[in-house]
Amino acid sequence: MRLRRRHREHAEVATESLNDIMFMLLLFFLIVSTLVNPNVIKLLLPDSKQQVEVTKVPILLQVTSDKQYYIDKNPIPVADLKGALIDATTGLDKPTIVLRLDKSLTMQDLVDVLQVGTEIKVKMVLATKNAGS
Repeated sequence: MRLRRRHREHAEVATESLNDIMFMLLLFFLIVSTLVNPNVIKLLLPDSKQQVEVTKVPILLQVTSDKQYYIDKNPIPVADLKGALIDATTGLDKPTIVLRLDKSLTMQDLVDVLQVGTEIKVKMVLATKNAGS
């Protein structure tokens, strides 16, 4: 009499592709989490019957590679920069100055201009060039 062992089949889960799936999910959540801004508060704003458009015209301050200063295409001496910026921002509500500095200038040149803006308490924004253009 010949006794055979019964071959029991075991349930298996193929986990070879599970690593790939987990990696793709990890990448997806990492990318999506950078797009989420946690400081946003959703508000329902009240309605208004009147519409008021606020147009802000920024003041353009340009500095060339040979340290020539221009405010809205008008040349300004370096010693007179603070006074010229004060004159350009008087009468404006929350003035904004757009800085366009040549890329060959040093960081100290940028800091010098920003210190003038800090002294007269105006908002300054550094303009950059789009890498694609």
